[in-house]
Amino acid sequence: MRVASVRAKQNSRQGIGMDSKTFVKELEETHLQSREGVLAGLAEEPAAAPPTAELRQLLQVALNNEISVSELAAAWMPTTRETDVKIALAQQTGDEANHFTLIEGRLQALGISTADYAPPALNPLFAYLRSLETTVERIAAGQFTLEAIAYRVNERFMKYCAALGDQETVQLYQRRIQPDELHHHRLGKQLLEKYAVTPEAQERARRAAAKTLEIAQQVRLLATQKLGTSCFPGC
Repeated sequence: MRVASVRAKQNSRQGIGMDSKTFVKELEETHLQSREGVLAGLAEEPAAAPPTAELRQLLQVALNNEISVSELAAAWMPTTRETDVKIALAQQTGDEANHFTLIEGRLQALGISTADYAPPALNPLFAYLRSLETTVERIAAGQFTLEAIAYRVNERFMKYCAALGDQETVQLYQRRIQPDELHHHRLGKQLLEKYAVTPEAQERARRAAAKTLEIAQQVRLLATQKLGTSCFPGC
């Protein structure tokens, strides 16, 4: 422990952060409890409301989330200098847009028209994310944190749909959406290990991840009050 502490202090004086893999591992462990806080209170059993009516609301929330994340990744691309991150954002833009199309198709299969759908205005979470300017902040907040939240929230939503007897929606998430969300998070983890290598970069990543978790929890609370249920997909 003493050797590690001395080395950490020497690295700090030299402008070198802790080993980036160690940093990312610690960041993930530190925010695990906070991520669970975002999920706290999610229902795993169906409510008494008519399933189709409730599912329509929840899938419309999913539409909003998917298009918002797709637009976010696209908005970050022009000002991202690192080619590998730029390509990752391009891939995510397409993946999230595809999720939108898949969920739209599910709504239509339920007899619900999306002809009049309009993308939502920026909520506080996406407004904050749009404000991030450095690559390491964007990776930490977006792919690393936001996608981890989305994956866990969707897992709960799938259980909820299964309890409603809606296996079609469960399979849609299980086979098409969740593999992408997990890939985005894991890719974000790899990119964070690559770029969060200085004390300054690590502190920026730490703050961005924590702020994202904080705002996501606030946004979900407001949405829960509006929808009358805490079980909905996305962020």
